Order: sequence, then C-alpha cells, then structure tokens
Amino acid sequence: MTTLEQWNNVRNIRLLIEYDGTNYAGWQWQTNDKTVQETLAGAIERVVQEKIKLYGASRTDAGVHAIGQAANFITNSTIPAKRLVHAINFYLPHDVTIKDAADVPESFHAQYCAVSKVYRYTLFNDWTRTSLNRNFCYVCGFQLNMDKMLGAAQRLTGTHDFTSFTTHASQEKNRVRTVKRLEIKKEGKYIFFTIEANGFLYNMVRSIVGTLIDVGRGKMAGEDMKDLLEAKDRNLAGPTAPSRGLCLMEVKYNECS
Repeated sequence: MTTLEQWNNVRNIRLLIEYDGTNYAGWQWQTNDKTVQETLAGAIERVVQEKIKLYGASRTDAGVHAIGQAANFITNSTIPAKRLVHAINFYLPHDVTIKDAADVPESFHAQYCAVSKVYRYTLFNDWTRTSLNRNFCYVCGFQLNMDKMLGAAQRLTGTHDFTSFTTHASQEKNRVRTVKRLEIKKEGKYIFFTIEANGFLYNMVRSIVGTLIDVGRGKMAGEDMKDLLEAKDRNLAGPTAPSRGLCLMEVKYNECS
C-alpha cells in the first residue's frame, strides 16, 4: 500500500468501554503499574497490527470502575468497526470489555469533545459488610440523614470554584467547574450519589461524597457548603471516599461528535 493510499484509509474509531478497575492503577498509562489504557492499547494493536495512540475521555483513578468510558484511536485498519469489538475483546482480560465501536470524524477527540461526564458513587449503608459487591461500593454503617444530604447537594450544584474538593489543587490552574446535577437516591441498603458536570478536578467526586456523608452523620451542616466553597481550603471539607465505590457511567457529546 502506498503512502497516499494509507492516508486515504485513515479512520478514527470511538470505543465504548466497561471495566472493573479493582486490579488497575487507574486509566492513564504508568511506567511501573498496570493500567486500563495500557491493557486496552495492547489488545487493539494486536488486532490492527500497528502502533496506535489511545485517547480516553476520563482519567479514572486506581480502583475506579467504568460502564461508559469513551476512547478513540486513529488507524489504517480496514476491519469494520463492529468486527473490531469482538476482535479486541478476544485479547482483553475479562475485567475490561469493549461494548461498542464506531467510525467518527477525524476531528473527534474522546476527552476534548466531551460536554459532560456522569459519575455514580455507591454506598452500602449497613454495619454488616457485603461480599458480592465488595469491590463496587463503600460500606458505611452510620445512620445518615437523607434530607440533610439532599439539601447540601443542592448547594453544590451550579458553577463554582471547587478547590475545597480536590486533593491536587496545585495541578489545576482553573478549578471552576459546573455541576449540572447532583442526585442522591436510597434503594434498600444502597445509597447512590449521581453527579454530572462539565469536568472534574482530581478526586472531586469522592471528596464531595465524603463531605455529604459527614453532613448526613451530623458532623457538618448543609448550610456550610457555601462557606466551604468560598474558603477554597481542602482541609475544611470531609474525607475522600474510597475509590471502589466510584463508577464512570457516561460521557456525553454533542450530536455532531
């Protein structure tokens, strides 16, 4: 194949990915630890028979899971997108799965074209642990006041500087984010925190959940959320909730993407 023919065959493939993050040091490639990005890129390269660069929508941390992670890569392969799903999955471990693949415009980038991301944090509200879901929820036995947590959550929606809710503030020059919704629902012994925003700071979701748990326990007042945001001081917020309860549910794009 000539260079011109290769150029004409260039394709941009968008992937929908599901993974159990328990045994991974997060999404992003690292030198000495196993990551989802490295594992997935290796499987793709075995299928398309060329080196690729894999771009992910969200850099999930160690132990964080995903149902709706998005990624894209450029390839010269002529394998149809739907066949890529089965071919790549053949080389993947069972805790990482490609759910869908599609050809998209060359301008599409999984991270930069995203308009919002949706995360869900799962809390198991009981003193007795759960064995079956132990890797996918945080066990918290304290009695939690749902009304107080809901009131505090409302104060965190909208556009704010979330410096008080990130553990690596120095790495982000712009810490203003827009939280479009923050829902809390109780189903049996499970409490689900669902948060959608145009972007997230490092550990932002887990810091928000830890703070809301403290509000539910009565250690903090929901009315303090405004002062906490204005203080821009991580030491004033609640603890960072464990990573195992967090899951990336969806990455949203404009229709043109």
